[in-house]
Amino acid sequence: MDPASEDSFREFVEGRSAVLLRLALLLSGGDTGAAEDLLQNALIKAAGRWQRIEEPEAYVRQVLYRQQIGRWRLKWPGREQSVAEPPEGSGGDLANAVELRLVVGRALRRLTTRQRTMLVLRYYEDLAEADVAELLGCSVGTVRSTTHRALGKLRAMAPELSVFAPGGSPKNLSEVGQ
Repeated sequence: MDPASEDSFREFVEGRSAVLLRLALLLSGGDTGAAEDLLQNALIKAAGRWQRIEEPEAYVRQVLYRQQIGRWRLKWPGREQSVAEPPEGSGGDLANAVELRLVVGRALRRLTTRQRTMLVLRYYEDLAEADVAELLGCSVGTVRSTTHRALGKLRAMAPELSVFAPGGSPKNLSEVGQ
């Protein structure tokens, strides 16, 4: 990599790592080690193709998605942990916002990797069902049914999330994940 490209890559990593790590954390269910591995692998792939990449952030996000898809397609999908019941209560002050973020994080970790990935793509990344289907290599119906089941499971595991948005759908998951 030439010096100008290396500088450009360093600037990208310094400027966008925090946002991309939050996405990787959501995709990995809050497992910091797995999220860091996801991001590191994506950045390594981006570094190797840096001079040919037109939209670096879109490229890195795509690599993150695809790596996560590969993880949930494995026969033995890694560590999924059950956690204790989420804490009760949500409100408008900062402490309650932090509590809500913790509740959402715990609930997301209890979903399967596939369900969590679909919810992150649909609500955190705000992608249309057709876009999610294309990214994940499945039908729109699969996206709809998996998202529906995942939201139902979230509601059952953490009923306090119903105050999160009218109708119980997490319309602003991006605000919670930040």
